[in-house]
Amino acid sequence: MQEAPDLMTIVMLIIVNGVPATLQLTFFGLAAGFAIGLVLALMRVYGTKEMQWFATGYENTLRGIPLLVFIYIFVFGVPWVFWFVDAVSRPLFGVFFALGIRSGAYQSQIIRGAILSVGEGQVMAARALGMTAFQTQLYIVLPQAFKIALPSFANEYAVVIKDTSFAYSVGIFEILKVSRSVTAAWPALWVPSMLIVTVTYFVFTYPVTRYFGKKRKIHVSARGG
Repeated sequence: MQEAPDLMTIVMLIIVNGVPATLQLTFFGLAAGFAIGLVLALMRVYGTKEMQWFATGYENTLRGIPLLVFIYIFVFGVPWVFWFVDAVSRPLFGVFFALGIRSGAYQSQIIRGAILSVGEGQVMAARALGMTAFQTQLYIVLPQAFKIALPSFANEYAVVIKDTSFAYSVGIFEILKVSRSVTAAWPALWVPSMLIVTVTYFVFTYPVTRYFGKKRKIHVSARGG
């Protein structure tokens, strides 16, 4: 029987073979979620009544369904949706899409709240200076809204990067899948392997949420003062 790897070897296996897929899933899931969330937020704030109904229905529906259900739908149910990639890559795209449409429902609320927090007086001042409604949104409202939303975006990043672990269930070699491959070969390494996974997720989430959490406190303090 092959000798069991030491802890440093497990760490390197996870970093080299698991972290790239995890970060890739996180990036594309957040990017797709941002695009969807921005459109939905604008529909909620500025759209017609029908648009508002659609955006609200999307948010409520997508937030009420488990992520794993969406992953199974796109990976096993309708993989032909991703006809433009080879069969091997379709599960990866299925998880991308599932993460994106789910994150979009949450990011839309983040963006909508941030837009509404920008003072109406600034909008009126911009229009008084001759800016069009589009220019006002592009140069006045949205830049401030995105800055206000940064702490919430950081929290959403932490949620999405942890949600990438569901990709394990469809055979994608992200952090958890690599760890489980190790423990399948050497069951005695289950506890140390899971501890390494725990620390890895912590390293990728805690510094980001803590940094933007501090920024938020500073911002609130400055406004309050």
